Amino acid sequence: MTERQQTIVCAFDQNSPRVSAFDIHEWVYETLHLKEHEVVMIQIDGLRRHVDIKFRDSPRMQAILTATEAQEDFRHENGEMSRVRIEAIGLGMRRMRLASLPLELEDKTLKMALGAVGEIRAIQPEIWPNAYRFRVSAVVRVVSMSLIKHIHSHVVVAGYRTLIS
Repeated sequence: MTERQQTIVCAFDQNSPRVSAFDIHEWVYETLHLKEHEVVMIQIDGLRRHVDIKFRDSPRMQAILTATEAQEDFRHENGEMSRVRIEAIGLGMRRMRLASLPLELEDKTLKMALGAVGEIRAIQPEIWPNAYRFRVSAVVRVVSMSLIKHIHSHVVVAGYRTLIS
C-alpha cells in the first residue's frame, strides 16, 4: 500500500449535481479556509466525485479535520445543498487482504499485532471454492478495520512477514 500522508479526501455526494473545478476551488477556499501556501496540490477525480487535498504540514490537516467534524455542506448553483464527507486518506474503515499467514495463527494474535494502527472489526479467512474434496485455504485473511494510523505494505505478525493489500 502506498502511504498517503497529510492528505484528505472530500467526497461529494454521488447523487448531487456535478461540481465544476472552479466551484471546487472556491469551496475549498471559502468553506475550508485554505490558503495557497498551505496546500501542495489538489487532485480532482470527477468520476468518483472526490477531491484530494495534499497539505504542506500535518497540523493544518488535523485542524481542518477537527473543524469540519468530518463533513461540510456544498451549495450548488441551483441552490441545492449536498453533504461533503471529509476524512484523512488511508484512514477510516478499510478492508485489507493479509497474505502468507499460517492457519494456526489465531485471530487474537493478529488483533494484538495490528492494534496500534486501528480497531479490527472482522477477520475472515479466504477459502477456495468447494470444487475439491478438502477445504483449501488461500493463505489470506481479509481484515476489516478502522485505521487510526497509516499501515505499511508489510507487517510482521508473530514472526511471519505478511503482505497487506
